[in-house]
Amino acid sequence: MASREQRIKALRESLAKRIVVLDGAMGTMIQALNFEEADFRGDRFADHPKELRGNNDLLSITQPDAIREIHASFLQAGCDILETNTFNSTAIAQADYGLEAQVYDLNFAGARIAREAADAATERTPDQPRLVAGVLGPTNRTASISPDVNDPGFRNTDFDRLKNAYSEALHGLVEGGADLVLVETVFDTLNAKAALFAIDEYFDNHGIDLPVMISGTITDRSGRTLSGQTAEAFWYSVRHSRPISIGLNCALGAKELRGYVDELAQVADTYVSCHPNAGLPNEFGGYDDTPESMAEVLGQFAKDGLLNLVGGCCGTTPEHVRQIAEAVKPHAPRKTLELPVRCRLSGLEPEVIGPESIFVNVGERTNVTGSAHFAKLIREEDYDAALTVARDQVVNGAQLIDVNMDEGMLDSEAAMKRFLNLIAAEPDISRVPVMIDSSKWSVIETGLKCVQGKGFVNSISLKEGEESFIHQARLVRRYGAGVVVMAFDEKGQAETVEQKVNVCERAYKLLTEVVGFPPEDIVFDPNIFAVATGIEEHNDYARAFIEATRIIKERFPLVKVSGGVSNLSFSFRGNNPLREAMHSAFLYHAIKAGLDMAIVNAGRLPVYEDIEPDVLERIEDVLFNRRKDATERLLDIAQNVKGQARSKKED
Repeated sequence: MASREQRIKALRESLAKRIVVLDGAMGTMIQALNFEEADFRGDRFADHPKELRGNNDLLSITQPDAIREIHASFLQAGCDILETNTFNSTAIAQADYGLEAQVYDLNFAGARIAREAADAATERTPDQPRLVAGVLGPTNRTASISPDVNDPGFRNTDFDRLKNAYSEALHGLVEGGADLVLVETVFDTLNAKAALFAIDEYFDNHGIDLPVMISGTITDRSGRTLSGQTAEAFWYSVRHSRPISIGLNCALGAKELRGYVDELAQVADTYVSCHPNAGLPNEFGGYDDTPESMAEVLGQFAKDGLLNLVGGCCGTTPEHVRQIAEAVKPHAPRKTLELPVRCRLSGLEPEVIGPESIFVNVGERTNVTGSAHFAKLIREEDYDAALTVARDQVVNGAQLIDVNMDEGMLDSEAAMKRFLNLIAAEPDISRVPVMIDSSKWSVIETGLKCVQGKGFVNSISLKEGEESFIHQARLVRRYGAGVVVMAFDEKGQAETVEQKVNVCERAYKLLTEVVGFPPEDIVFDPNIFAVATGIEEHNDYARAFIEATRIIKERFPLVKVSGGVSNLSFSFRGNNPLREAMHSAFLYHAIKAGLDMAIVNAGRLPVYEDIEPDVLERIEDVLFNRRKDATERLLDIAQNVKGQARSKKED
């Protein structure tokens, strides 16, 4: 019998040549058997204190022959991949039945039965090797949505509970013989990210690497998951796990899924799958799409070049699978895309940063270290008003929002978690990605466990040496975020052009060659420091940043460069009109040098050309250190500078 490695190799070869077929619905087939309570219990659970009827996964232990027969019927219908009967085999889902302690056994038994059935079929048809996909279902909890309408920040589960539950289930699936892992029916991407974290961690700890399939579910005709993401945003959120396929299943029928499968097919640089329900549920909870109708619709999907894997979900029988397999057989598989290199982020909606983006505004006002007003709101736990600050940032043009809770009087971890959970309930805010900003790793990690989309971590550095840097970078990657790297090493913050470039070059090599970070997900912050402070050593800080930006972009064209612009004018705090003019002038020149994004109050920037010429000349004398008396000359007119920021109105 072929080894797991040989089976996986055969699958990859098949995917390159034809559309691979998944099985159909296990639940439909089980319901048709009309099992009673005693059938679910078997001998092993005869005295269990809770009712067990309806716990279909338990049948892998108590009625293994029945599950084996169902698998065999789908294999006979022509499927290539069997899904294990483990959709609810996590401690979280099994808690309803009081069977948390049986999770390993449920997953092991589910994988073992499917393995035996697949191997028997392969023996009969060796030219069509059959594989087993170990199923990790979504659980019956959601990490992104509150079950309490009166408390949108409340959660009845969290990332760590989910991750631990998935790790336990995965252990049984792998040891039971699964060839690949299927994270399916994803209605909350944060749940899926916990599963993907657990998978990557488990593979790393055990020295194995199995293909991972991911399949989300569009819950209604809004075209979004239950937690609010579009199909494209969902893909960008999980793309870091490098799955063998991304797709959609459940909830809708094949006709209703067409547009969303098409959406994925246009943006996914991996294989695309679809295993829909047999139509929408009728008034009796049944499914009416016939094998003929489903085969016709999915055959058209295949003809139009949308599919690499296809099968059925709720309501689909072996006859559905047989006819679907026949319908897609004449058609070539979808060609995988070679997408242009871009930084692909997501909130509820996608945010793609590329050459056409020109410049990305990162809203700075949801930062307790940069906004006294926001800090006061958080200290007073006025989160409703704090959300208004975040909303205003997005309205004023911020494409990401920077969230920082580093304040001595705060429980920073608790404040970060509370605020991000509340943001998740506000679609007009959470549509954009989040930059989780902290100097404390514990706060960063807390934030990463709350965000279903793909944003940035701001920041990590070489301050504590290479070992710590690599460890944190690997975790950022595993959580599915991009990373901002400060130009800071064991010797301190880089100040000169040479220091800034050297630290960034060293970090780049570690990130790309050791950690495996995609260059497009790396942002360097070469440190914007205050100028015009009266200290001579500070006079060259702005010029050094701009020049370092130019060199970094020349050497590493795929990375992004960012900075916290408000630092520049710190010596003029209290004089907002002058500070805003300085920021505008600095950004004008830094963007020309290659600056891609900046943490800035987007709604308060005057247009560069609108700055009064004499003021602009004096500001630029300071920025480029063109005169020894530049600071004094700017101070001479500082109190006469008037605000020139253009107001923005929203209809």
